[in-house]
Amino acid sequence: MTHSPSTPPRFTALADSLPATVPFVGPETQERARGRTFAARLGANENLFGPSPQAITAMAATAQDVWMYGDPENYDLRAALALHHGVTPDHIVVGEGIDGLLGYLVRLLVARGDAVVTSDGAYPTFNFHVAGFGGSLHKVPFRGDHEDPEALIGKAAEVSAKLIYLANPDNPMGSHHPATTLTAMIDALPDGTLLVLDEAYVELAPEGTAPALTPDDPRVIRMRTFSKGYGMAGARVGYAIGAAPLIAAFNKVRNHFGVGRIAQAGALAALADTAHLAWVRAQVAASRAVLAQIAAANGLVALPSATNFVTMDCGADGVFARRVLAALIARDIFVRMPFVAPQDRCIRVGAGGAAAMAAFAAALPQALAQARG
Repeated sequence: MTHSPSTPPRFTALADSLPATVPFVGPETQERARGRTFAARLGANENLFGPSPQAITAMAATAQDVWMYGDPENYDLRAALALHHGVTPDHIVVGEGIDGLLGYLVRLLVARGDAVVTSDGAYPTFNFHVAGFGGSLHKVPFRGDHEDPEALIGKAAEVSAKLIYLANPDNPMGSHHPATTLTAMIDALPDGTLLVLDEAYVELAPEGTAPALTPDDPRVIRMRTFSKGYGMAGARVGYAIGAAPLIAAFNKVRNHFGVGRIAQAGALAALADTAHLAWVRAQVAASRAVLAQIAAANGLVALPSATNFVTMDCGADGVFARRVLAALIARDIFVRMPFVAPQDRCIRVGAGGAAAMAAFAAALPQALAQARG
């Protein structure tokens, strides 16, 4: 019996046009390629101080019920978040981390050819969503080591952008703008442009970083997560705060069972444990100070950070910084670096406990010596 040749998958023209790339090569992938694990995992912007013990207990207790789907409305978590922020549950949508919510938002608002504005070198996963739905991405450079609100607004007006993406505090530089700057930016938005304000690190930032919540303002949607300050990156729980009509639209496209029962229970308990979050903030601040000392001792400049990582200026260009990065990885220290010049003159190192800091401190001078040849 003969068979005709099989028909390959009939991808859309848009899917066929996309490069087969991923925004991040995970540490696990690198460990498999290297044949050994890292001694210090400092490159993924994770909270090395971990989640609330109450969250761990809640997730363990819920594991026996994992045969059930999670509540598709995330009702209890949305109610608790609404109380926490002084809004109503209709102003909040819960999803699979900020990454998942960004994908839904782009799907709702960006058709093929629609203009979207971001910073060159800003968080790349957002760009992948825009490309995946056929949007036209317009980028402006950082100003110094900060995203440039005025340039973003100017470019949005020029191209009639549907969305502006801004992270505050910023990834990859760790910099931040005060709330007054963000308020002025919102007031200057062109008509019909929505500001996507990614506040993933805001729990770790100085007071006065987040502008006042005005949930019914249709000009801005704010993204928050349990991955950073709450130490639950592996659970994939994020949420967005915005005007009720926009939030309701997420129900048209979101994966209603995307946040599992265990993750919902953990996030609910983590939110209630304010003492643990305060402890994490203190630990992160202390670790940032240690990282600044390590940088200075090795002739590097630690940039001011409002996040759980410190970006270190290696004092040369991206070629040199990549050599430093490779030499650290060869010494079992996992770090990353910004992708775009001139920010790629830096490496980016996560905050952590004493053992992780000691491992980095021991490896850095050797890595720099190797990089300098």
